[in-house]
Amino acid sequence: MSDFQLQILGKLGDLGEISSTLQVFPSVDPQDVLSALNSLKAHEKLDFKRYDSILYTATDEGKEIAAHGSHEMKLLQLINEVGKLQIRDVPTKLGSNGKVGQARAFKNGWISKTKENELEPSEKVKGQLPADETQLAITKAVNGEKLDDKVLTDLKKRKLIIPRKQTDFSVTKGSDFSLEVAKPETDITTDMIVSGSYKDAHFKPYNFNSQGITINSGSLHPLSKVREEFRQIFFGMGFTEMPSNQYVETGFWNFDALYVPQQHPARDLQDTFYIKDPLTGGLPSDTSYMSDVKAVHENGKFDSVGYRYTWKEQECQRLVLRTHTTPISASMLHKLAAKPGPVRLFSIDRVFRNEAVDATHLAEFHQVEGVLADYNITLGDLIKFMEEFFAKMGVTGLRFKPTYNPYTEPSMEIFSWHEGLKKWVEVGNSGMFRAEMLEPMGLPRDLRVLGWGLSLERPTMIKYNVQNIRELLGHKVSLDFIETNPAARLDEELY
Repeated sequence: MSDFQLQILGKLGDLGEISSTLQVFPSVDPQDVLSALNSLKAHEKLDFKRYDSILYTATDEGKEIAAHGSHEMKLLQLINEVGKLQIRDVPTKLGSNGKVGQARAFKNGWISKTKENELEPSEKVKGQLPADETQLAITKAVNGEKLDDKVLTDLKKRKLIIPRKQTDFSVTKGSDFSLEVAKPETDITTDMIVSGSYKDAHFKPYNFNSQGITINSGSLHPLSKVREEFRQIFFGMGFTEMPSNQYVETGFWNFDALYVPQQHPARDLQDTFYIKDPLTGGLPSDTSYMSDVKAVHENGKFDSVGYRYTWKEQECQRLVLRTHTTPISASMLHKLAAKPGPVRLFSIDRVFRNEAVDATHLAEFHQVEGVLADYNITLGDLIKFMEEFFAKMGVTGLRFKPTYNPYTEPSMEIFSWHEGLKKWVEVGNSGMFRAEMLEPMGLPRDLRVLGWGLSLERPTMIKYNVQNIRELLGHKVSLDFIETNPAARLDEELY
């Protein structure tokens, strides 16, 4: 027990009741008083009540007015002495406070202005000096007297008084009052049982309603939770996860292998992050594949007319932060050509775009991508599979809209009705990979490949009711948001 706690108990024992701790302990900080009282109350030594009040202290300007009068009163006294006073002479006579005094005197109706720009006493105060209300109000405020709220607000606005909070306590004896506090025992020990001392010991009561100490532990990010849900959907549909931990790709796999022309806007610096060191990377050792990619770009091949431009190998070697995860799919399909056959693949990982960051866009985000290869499948198979896939996320009633993608034909944007927004929103993009992409790899023409993708962030934002994507990913994410949100269930309807 602290010395101050013993002082409180001693005073309480002498006086029977402490009506004001400010009077009994004037030099002790109220926070220290409160801490000591709370500790003693926990031991049932006393009870107390708290009283908060607002007191006012005059500023230097307020003290000057309280002692010698307000600026407006000084101006009125000066005008009474000289009869009339030119407005331009007010600052000269009264200094920097002259303008304030002039404005207040006009507001009180004490002075009036002549045609010659002179100030003179108004009819209201001729022959007498009115009460200096500002001076009186400051004095009353400092002395703790009751003031009209409007007057009090005006004094604070003029910075003539400063409020300060005063805390006081009244203290009475508790049910177990004594001049000492014995530290209660917190548990029964073996020695107590052997000696029998527990019979006379005073135990601290258990609080069975209190919560246990929160255990510090790591938490999965909401994106990781939703990502795992997607993985389980893919695994449940017989898919295999592709390795996706290579963020840097050559322009070949990111663009050229996907039949994206070298003059495409997506390859500009405004849309893509290029690597400075090293500048270039290696190309596939399959010379036949490289030759066919060049041919299909320049003049066309495999029933294609191509883009009719000069394809440059050095452009393929430029290193880039991947703008989508489809380069992984292309690489896996190229390996599949060695032993063609039906396959189901997926990947979920980060991609990078040189975009302006706002509430719905980031320079890096996650792409969910699926690839399904089988013999003689059609656009109808793609639509049917998309309906099955999205149904597992609770997204039904899909609509499909034709669109253009460089490496899929036909291509479709996927839309679903959003009940909250009351409109159709895009939930993904899909298509059948072009022959210009697949046949140079050596895949047979009747082995067709469906592909589709969507962002990981959009369903996560909907699931966790996040309006700004920067609150989901990046430095603005709240750690409490990560720790307290439960795992997402995608079989509960998203839209």
